[in-house]
Amino acid sequence: MNGRRSYVLTLLAALAGAALALYAITRTWSVHLIPRTGLSDLREARTGTDVEPWVTGLAVVALAGTGALLATSGWVRRALGVLLALAGAGVTAGAILGRAGLDPGSAGAAGWAWPITCAAGGLIIALGGLTAAAQGHRWPRMSARYDRKPAPATSAATEKPTAAADHRATWDALDRGDDPTAG
Repeated sequence: MNGRRSYVLTLLAALAGAALALYAITRTWSVHLIPRTGLSDLREARTGTDVEPWVTGLAVVALAGTGALLATSGWVRRALGVLLALAGAGVTAGAILGRAGLDPGSAGAAGWAWPITCAAGGLIIALGGLTAAAQGHRWPRMSARYDRKPAPATSAATEKPTAAADHRATWDALDRGDDPTAG
């Protein structure tokens, strides 16, 4: 696979994995009905964020890290790939741990579907991070078109000593009410 294609696919995969994990962690993972005498049952729903709140933070880190892949290059991009792989592994582990210690109650299919979806998002992030760590140094860089270019070096002999006088004359013309641009 060529560099540009793997670059785009890795960015899209890591972005999709982070978005998938963020969406799945905010869905209902368990529902418990608490019976009340003479009243309807009290419904207590818990999301993945309620169960494992730190997983949301890791998914946001993965989302930001995916954006940072665009702006970096070389060894920084490779290090960022390692960070993404670790964040993805953390999201996956958090989803598995959160589901393992959770009684889904009457959540039905959501009790297992959303944790698995969150873990899958974490795996996609981790794979994107591993790809960035392995191939990131070969990917294209951002354009330097808008970077500030250093001024050309001038020697004291070629510099005009009258530059300050020219500026002073322009300001004096403005003070008199003359338009220095008309001419």
